[in-house]
Amino acid sequence: MTAGTTAGPTNWAGNVAFRAPEVRRPATLDELRRLVAGSPRVRALGSGHSFNDVADTPGELVSLDRMPYTLEIHTGADGAARARVGAGMTYARLAAELHARGLAVAAMASLPHISVAGSVATGTHGSGDGNRSLSAAVSGLELVTADGELVSLERGDDDFPGAVVALGALGVVTTLTLDLVPAFELRQYVREDLPRDAPFDEVMAGGYSVSQFTDWSSTRVWLKRLTELPDGDWLGTRAADGPRHPVPGMPPDSCTGQLGVPGPWHERLPHFRADAPPSNAGDELQSEFAMPREWAAEALAALYAAGDRIRPALRISEVRTVAADDLWLSPFHGRDSVAVHFTWIKDWDVVLPALRLVEETLAPFDPRPHWGKLFTRWPEPSERFGALVRAYDPEGTFGNDFLRRVLGE
Repeated sequence: MTAGTTAGPTNWAGNVAFRAPEVRRPATLDELRRLVAGSPRVRALGSGHSFNDVADTPGELVSLDRMPYTLEIHTGADGAARARVGAGMTYARLAAELHARGLAVAAMASLPHISVAGSVATGTHGSGDGNRSLSAAVSGLELVTADGELVSLERGDDDFPGAVVALGALGVVTTLTLDLVPAFELRQYVREDLPRDAPFDEVMAGGYSVSQFTDWSSTRVWLKRLTELPDGDWLGTRAADGPRHPVPGMPPDSCTGQLGVPGPWHERLPHFRADAPPSNAGDELQSEFAMPREWAAEALAALYAAGDRIRPALRISEVRTVAADDLWLSPFHGRDSVAVHFTWIKDWDVVLPALRLVEETLAPFDPRPHWGKLFTRWPEPSERFGALVRAYDPEGTFGNDFLRRVLGE
């Protein structure tokens, strides 16, 4: 059997045309192993939701969306439930199947359309003072290395903290094992006109998952709560009089249920429904930066001060909180964080000056970029991650221009 192909690959937004002439789609693990072992250059492609060249290669671009379905639930020695899932599975499919079994993942991103492996590899996250990144839920993984061997790693192994958020640098991840929690219900509320002087910590403690959506002039708060929000004033805001889209003026039809109507966790944690095009349906660019949580007020004040210069390139910004993890390349490694996301208009000539302004504005606050989004200032290379890459991939089979910038080589 030979791998299926798709011509003319681009990312979801269409702003990146991959150099590989086609996407290879192996249908079995053995086929994938042969493909990797026989190729001088390989990169894995998830759902294509990254906005930069993290997945790019002039060699073989590989998708796992035709690999055998994998979802295995088991209980560990510690009594906790875990799921072993295929890397190409989307969170939308995974969430629905977990919920049917009375289980859940603790956090989800804004949209459920993204693949599990791609989300994990780039440090993708949701929001909530007590919620860590999606990557932090990984307790084990399997990957095909450059020689075609299948390698397994588990939490507690020396290499594990470097192998989870690894940007595809160590091999093609085939399965991940995720920590689970019991299924739960949430209520989603939108509150409008958040006062500028509202205490940040109190705002972000208002729900299980909380997002501020702002154009750096006016701000809405999306509260995803385990309990009903009492009627009346909440930090000087007013209740939205109907469903809202994160981008003002856009119809809310693609958004998850609001107005405090209870629903399953996977139909409230994401902002967008799994059965509808998310966000601006690809008509956008994105950037995001994570700063230490204790500097949130100062960083946000600096962005508000620059708002008039940011706004011409902006559709909307989102402010979230993420708990610390111990993964080497995670934007949240070792520190509770505030993450500020920018959904830009799809015009790079207009966006680039605004992006550089944002990076300059946030520079005093030790920002770390989201690896799957647009940025121009690179963090200092991680020497231990570089050593790990050289140990797993000495010939650079999985290397590309993006990784050379990350590793400083």
